[in-house]
Amino acid sequence: MNFERGSGDLTATEAVSLRPRETLVRSPAIDICICTYKRTDVVETLRTVAEQEGAAEIKHRVIVADNAERTDARPMIAEAARKLGLDLIYIHAPVKNISIARNACLEAAMGEWIAFLDDDELATPHWLRTLMNEAINGDWDAVLGPVQAVYPESVPRWIKHGDFHSTRPVYIHGRIETGYTGNVLVRRALIERANLRFRTELGRSGGEDVDFFYRLRDAGGRIGFAADAVAYEAVPELRANLPWLLRRSFRAGQTHGARLSVRARGAARAFEMTKASAKAVICALGAIAYVPAVTRRNRYLTRAALHCGVVARLFGLSEITFY
Repeated sequence: MNFERGSGDLTATEAVSLRPRETLVRSPAIDICICTYKRTDVVETLRTVAEQEGAAEIKHRVIVADNAERTDARPMIAEAARKLGLDLIYIHAPVKNISIARNACLEAAMGEWIAFLDDDELATPHWLRTLMNEAINGDWDAVLGPVQAVYPESVPRWIKHGDFHSTRPVYIHGRIETGYTGNVLVRRALIERANLRFRTELGRSGGEDVDFFYRLRDAGGRIGFAADAVAYEAVPELRANLPWLLRRSFRAGQTHGARLSVRARGAARAFEMTKASAKAVICALGAIAYVPAVTRRNRYLTRAALHCGVVARLFGLSEITFY
């Protein structure tokens, strides 16, 4: 197999194309970006990308950014690209900071659109076409799809019943203010015009994607939602417990608090702290009221943790290291 080096400074160690030169897509309409870190599951993710309905009609390629210290995953990814017939660029973007990997994807992308999938997700066969249709029909700058959690049998019933790990956008006053990178399509022109990149100081705490899409909205970007563009994500057992959910919610609250700390000063910040504190107390009381109803009780507890995270960040506590 002939390899072709990527051009330009990708803020990464290495960028190579893992497809013969004569079959490369020179000007893709969509770059599908997958950041990976020591997960063999990425091969199954690539398979679902290769099996997209109507993919032959859309000029696309795949960018895999490897965030591990070494390039041990490259042969596995190269073999998957060969078997699946994918036009794929492998980027080594160390180390242990997801923002570095995401930024390497943005630097390497050439398409009109950039899609992001996680390396442990499985896209449904109509995923890409559905995102693209919604982006065009709605004239959106970004389109989110749902990430549906898949639980192992060993997971407690209350977690399955509450579906705590699935991801969907939150509407505020009828519009989506921020997003996530687990399942999204974004217009590259806006990213370049606003010089948007993922903040590396959030690359280990989490929340770098929420922060990115907040700034995309600030730059005038419009965010839509494609309910049928589903990606499935298996939930590891070590994340299927209340302490992990509380920690994640607290960190999410810190991300929102960081935005408020920039936008609200003086009396406005004091008001936001008071409001978040009151919400935390109300949620705590709700948890007490619903002690016997485990799912509802834990829903209130996770919401209380989120509001506590907002308060902590407004007080100046830096983001916890979550990953």
